[in-house]
Amino acid sequence: MKSIGSRITLWYAITLTATLATLFIAGHYLLERYLVRQLDELNENQFKHLRAVLGQDYASLTPAVIDERIREATESASSMFYTDMHGPMTNRFFRSSNLHGQSIPDIVGQNIYSISVDGVGEVRVGEFLLRPFDVMVATPLAPVRDLMAGYRRVFFGLLLLALVLALLIGYGLSELFLRPVRVIQETANRIRSDNLTERIPVGNVKDEMSQLAAFLNQMFDRLENAFSEIRRFSAEASHELKTPLSLMQLHAERLLGDDTLTEAQRDSVMVQLEEIGRVNHIIDELLFLSRADAGAVLIELAQQSPAAFLGAFAQDANALAEYDGKHFVWTHTGEGSVSIDGKRIRQVLLNLLTNALKVTPLDSGVSMDSTLVDDRWRISIVDEGPGLTTEQCERMFERFVRFGNAAGGDTRGAGLGLPISRSIVKMHKGRIWATSRDVGRGLRVVIELPATQRA
Repeated sequence: MKSIGSRITLWYAITLTATLATLFIAGHYLLERYLVRQLDELNENQFKHLRAVLGQDYASLTPAVIDERIREATESASSMFYTDMHGPMTNRFFRSSNLHGQSIPDIVGQNIYSISVDGVGEVRVGEFLLRPFDVMVATPLAPVRDLMAGYRRVFFGLLLLALVLALLIGYGLSELFLRPVRVIQETANRIRSDNLTERIPVGNVKDEMSQLAAFLNQMFDRLENAFSEIRRFSAEASHELKTPLSLMQLHAERLLGDDTLTEAQRDSVMVQLEEIGRVNHIIDELLFLSRADAGAVLIELAQQSPAAFLGAFAQDANALAEYDGKHFVWTHTGEGSVSIDGKRIRQVLLNLLTNALKVTPLDSGVSMDSTLVDDRWRISIVDEGPGLTTEQCERMFERFVRFGNAAGGDTRGAGLGLPISRSIVKMHKGRIWATSRDVGRGLRVVIELPATQRA
């Protein structure tokens, strides 16, 4: 079992059931011994009664008188006691009628024992000496056996009930004991690079769970400090790099105006300008992410029709797809309006479309489905590329994560574009995710936004 709660429930049920079974076995043994001792005491009391009936002159009595006296005293208890009295050389002086002519077997060396008698059943025998006679008094063991059988039936029923209750109680206890662990797990899952301020609640009880929560909170504090330092470095480094890059770009552009440059030198300067532009673009993206993490990026919400908004976007999307030798189709269902920052959402859609077109084969296409229902606007973009694994789908929105496609010539989830898209979607109180499970070949990226929200 992978679940700790299931193991706790099972072990609790097994432990409780085994404990009750052990108590039953011990109780069965002790109760049976107690009842048998009571039979031994009954046999002894019956012998004392017989001795009193025979009187002090029992040794001089004839067998007929002995038989008469004992029979008068024992007939009233014939269903409870069996009596067998014999003298030297096994001469029988008396044998109770309920023995049906059978003798009680004598086990040499034992005065108290249990034995089975033909026609009578199992009896508890007590052998007593009344010189020169040997008196054997027996009591049936059937009532004791019946009582113990009933005891076993009742206990097994209670044991089954206890097992069911133990499973229920064990499940309840496991839920109670593991609740702090689940709180820790849920909170830890929510603490990510974009949510480092949340902490695990620490209870007032100073137990191991509280110590674990406090230890994890300390670790998250150190992690938040480390991320803050990294972001501060990224923002400051980006600001510091803007000036020298601008100077480099200015000098390169001046060189292009020099007529003395050869064609090769001019090409080299053009490459430098392209690379400087690319670095500037990366710095701008880093600055945007730093400002977004700090909550310094504002969005301008306005009511827009999804159909009209996507219709305008589709014109540029069709042009991009045709330029790459591919096609783009889109649909929208649902009436109403949404409150969005159109420029930012357009930036997200263009980024997702560009990534989808990069991995989609020639003469294939990218599709976009839009649905407005229950105050939620959902946009789904599906490509026909090689798709991604579940782990890659979870990591593709992290910074600087790239995945090579099947051809190995391009990348997917490039650099900082997808993290920026995720930041913009979160500014709109929405969420974005990717999956390959329901599309077969290809990747589906889904954006879900609330239709109505305040700026």
